[in-house]
This record gives sequence, C-alpha cells and structure tokens, in this order.
Amino acid sequence: MKLNQQLKDRSRWSVLLEILFTSTKLGLTSFGGPVAHLAYFKDEYVDRRKWLTDKTYADLIALCQFLPGPASSQVGISIGMLRGGILGGIISFLGFTLPSVIVLVIFALLYQAFTLGDAGFIHSLKVVAAAVVLHALIGLGKKLTPDKSRIAIALGAAVIMLVAPSAWIQILIIVAAGLLGWKLFKDKAESKIEPFHVSISKKTGLVSLSVLIGLLIFLPILNNTFNSSLLNIFDVFFRVGSLVFGGGHVVLPMIERELVPQGLLSADEFLAGYGMAQAVPGPLFTFSSYLGTMMEGIAGAAVATAAIFLPSFLLIVAALPFLSELRKRAAFQGILMGVNASVVGILLAAFYDPVIKSSILDGSDFALGAVLFALLNVWKVPAWMIVIIGVAGGYILQALGF
Repeated sequence: MKLNQQLKDRSRWSVLLEILFTSTKLGLTSFGGPVAHLAYFKDEYVDRRKWLTDKTYADLIALCQFLPGPASSQVGISIGMLRGGILGGIISFLGFTLPSVIVLVIFALLYQAFTLGDAGFIHSLKVVAAAVVLHALIGLGKKLTPDKSRIAIALGAAVIMLVAPSAWIQILIIVAAGLLGWKLFKDKAESKIEPFHVSISKKTGLVSLSVLIGLLIFLPILNNTFNSSLLNIFDVFFRVGSLVFGGGHVVLPMIERELVPQGLLSADEFLAGYGMAQAVPGPLFTFSSYLGTMMEGIAGAAVATAAIFLPSFLLIVAALPFLSELRKRAAFQGILMGVNASVVGILLAAFYDPVIKSSILDGSDFALGAVLFALLNVWKVPAWMIVIIGVAGGYILQALGF
C-alpha cells in the first residue's frame, strides 16, 4: 500500500514538473498577443503532447470567451487543471506568466535607461506571430467549421468584427452565435462525446464563485476603510480583472483611468510600460506587474499581478466542474458548435487586425512569413523553433538591405 502511494506521488510530481516545463517554454516563446497564444497552445498541448483533443480544446476556448479576463491565460490555466488539478492550474499559470512578469518588473526599475520598443527583432516576432496564427486558424477552421452553416457563422462574425471592432460587439457575436447554434445544431449533437476528468468538485466550484463575488463586494469597502496603498492596488486591479471583456488591449484604458488621473503615475510612465509590454512574450495582463512596481516596488508588482489574474483563476475553478456534464447535453453542444464557429470568425478578423496590419509591411515580411508558415504547416517545425528562425531570418534580411 505504501509503495503504491509512493508511486502515485512520484507520478503526480512528474506530471506537475511536465506542466511547469511546458508552460514555461510557452511563456518564453509565445509572442504576438492572445490570438497567437491560442495558436502556440494548440501546437504544443493538442498537436504535440496530445494532452487533450481538438474538440475539448475548442470547447475550452469557447468557455473562456464567455468569461471576463484574459482568454489565453484562462485556457492555459484550464489545461493545467485538466492535467494536474488546481495545483496544475497554478503551475501552468506561473510558467506561462512569470517570464514576462520578471522582464516588466526589471523594466519598471530601470525604465528610464532601458529602451527596447524599437529593437529590430520586435518586428520579426510579429511576423512569427502571423505565421503561427495562420497555421492555427486553418487547423481550427477545419475542425470547427465543417459545413456551410458554420462557415456562414464564422464569416458573419469576421465581417462584423472587421467593420465594427469592439469588445462588446465580440460578446454580442458570441451570444448570437450560441443562440443560432442552439437552434440549428442541437440535432447534430454527438451521443458519445469524449468526457474529460477534472479533479475539482462542484462544491469547490461554487465556493470559488462565492469568493469572487464576496471580494467584489467587500474590497471597495475595505479600501475605503483602511488607508493602505497595497490594498488600493489590489482593489483596482482585482475589479478590472473581474469586469473586463476582450483581453489585454481593452484592459489598458480601464487601468489608465484608474491610475493616471489620480496621480499614481504619469502618462509617460504608463505609455513606456505599455510599449515594453508589447515586446515581451506571455499575456499582456502582465502590464500590471510594471504598473505595480512603478507605484510600490516589488511588493506592488506582486499585489497587482495577483489581483488582476485572481478573478480568472476563480472563474475557471467555478466553471470547469460543470463543463464536462454540460457537454453531454444536446442543446449545450449545439450552443458550443455555434460559439466555436464564431470564434473562428473572430480569430480570422484578428488575423487581419492587428496581426497582419502590424506585421506584414512589405514583400520581405511576406516572404519571411511564408517560409515560417511552410515550416510549421508542412515540415512540422515546433513553434519555439519558429521564433528563433524568424528572428534570425529578420536580421539576415535586414543585413542584406531588404
């Protein structure tokens, strides 16, 4: 009995170390924003390691699109939880997030002398992101839009997002696609859908949701009662992380309104950190680490980072225990089919703006992107190697005068 327990413990630690290694590798190489992050995740977690199927991965993306907060980070946390429970989710989050946190904290401490935003390799990383996103978009499109109805939903979502880009429009698209899916696809539901196991009980999920609601109610009261700068930082960043839809670029103006007019830091300091946040891998929400450091040093960085990501973690713990059971129901499967199709359209719109618009500026960019895409799609070169090849290729083209 003791030997069996030791083997189980050893196996569990092996799984957790594998999660840490994989998520840290992604945290060091996942440039290009949330759309690119989902592409990197698919390449690593689904295609290479087979930790989950395309269907389960798509359902996780759909779930996280419904929730406020950074969708790519939530997907990474969810995969960690499916693989290693709540501790696996924490480790997955830390591995993916800490590399950019460390860089942004250092930049905040040295920001007046540390300039990186105009470095040549930054543009090469954008070209890499374009190739990775296109590769993932084609793969997801084949899986999630196999018929004319779902292609129509994807195209409609893309057109609307391109014509009227906004976080609220994206939410309305997802809701409308879910309703269409419930109407059109519930009869196409699979009777034998592959279940997934998550070692989180429904009771734990409800407790997690209660903690989130309780903090939203009581943090402002505590902040007004006690004169503490760290408590004020936690209140501001927790509230923003709980209520923002649409990812990192949407959260920036919300944070700016909370900090700059109050004199907690200057507009120039805010914009310097924003520029640096674009140049590092990992989630854009780690911009909070820079802001926290500027206001209260290392302690401020820790508090701001924990506060802005904590709502996402609580929401995932609350949602995952119910997802596996819901996926068995025909109506919910229909809703997910519609939502997943709309996600393809939203990714298609994002592939044009901001990915293509900020990365493919001339013929040499297109040539480099085409080579990187072929290496990914045909020769199956791993995404982290594409980052290295892309940066090297960018410098070679620059040296040749292209």
